[in-house]
Amino acid sequence: MKSEKGKVQADRAKVLAQYPFRPKFVTVDGHRMSFLDEGSGPAVVMVHGNPSWSYLYRNLVTELKSTHRCIVPDHLGCGLSDKPQDYPYRLQNHIDNLETLLDQLQVDKCVLVVHDWGGAIGMGWAGLHPDRVAGLVALNTAAFHSSRIPFRIAVCRWPVLGPLLVRGLNGFARPATFMAVHNKMLPEVAAGFLYPYNSWQNRVAVHRFVQDIPLHENHPSWQTLSNVEDSLDRLQDKPMLLCWGGEDFCFNDLFYKQWQHHFPAANSHYFPEAGHYVLEDAFDEIMALLIPFLASCDG
Repeated sequence: MKSEKGKVQADRAKVLAQYPFRPKFVTVDGHRMSFLDEGSGPAVVMVHGNPSWSYLYRNLVTELKSTHRCIVPDHLGCGLSDKPQDYPYRLQNHIDNLETLLDQLQVDKCVLVVHDWGGAIGMGWAGLHPDRVAGLVALNTAAFHSSRIPFRIAVCRWPVLGPLLVRGLNGFARPATFMAVHNKMLPEVAAGFLYPYNSWQNRVAVHRFVQDIPLHENHPSWQTLSNVEDSLDRLQDKPMLLCWGGEDFCFNDLFYKQWQHHFPAANSHYFPEAGHYVLEDAFDEIMALLIPFLASCDG
């Protein structure tokens, strides 16, 4: 027991060394939602997907907090937020929760950065409030329908086997630490991504996100995603920076081209030797693009 407790404390120390921020909390939908609110200046809101958390943006926050206000929520069920076992975890819930947070923080203008499920969630909010959007940054994500789903993800949706793989064996979050990158993660970085998802109970949202992928019209989140996709037209006049990892087995080049279709004026950059966690593989290159992009949005 003592050695196990010591390991937990050591893992926590390693994570905090890379995530030197003090999370704050707000109540959304009856539960505690964790978020970062670092720095001051023009707001940059960063929205993560599955199976990551605000840790995904740790390096971005570190670089930008001297010039910008960095707001980074952990969706309910993710990161340091509450993980209720009987929560719906639908796309609409996450959009509503993001809206509650940004309203409470009185964010009247921001640049929105989205990744993975953060695309549908963040764009869902942005499409409702285009007047509050100064610019958009999309990183290996989607905010529109697709019938494509890799077999390895489809398996995680199967009855019985899906929960066993995702929640019991950590067969979604753990493989992402090596399948979602081109360059091998350092052990302490992988530990950081996995830190909040250390038990069956704590992996509830990881599984629910997979289940919430709307592949047919009868799915509960189908209409929500349709609304998000329709709302993209309201954002076409916003400056967009599109940074894409070319080795993403899930959000592949078809998604990249779809973003370019919706936003033909986007400043698009393709990194052939970067994976789904494009910020891990191409951080320096993206920062070189992001700093002048933010400056143009701030003006």
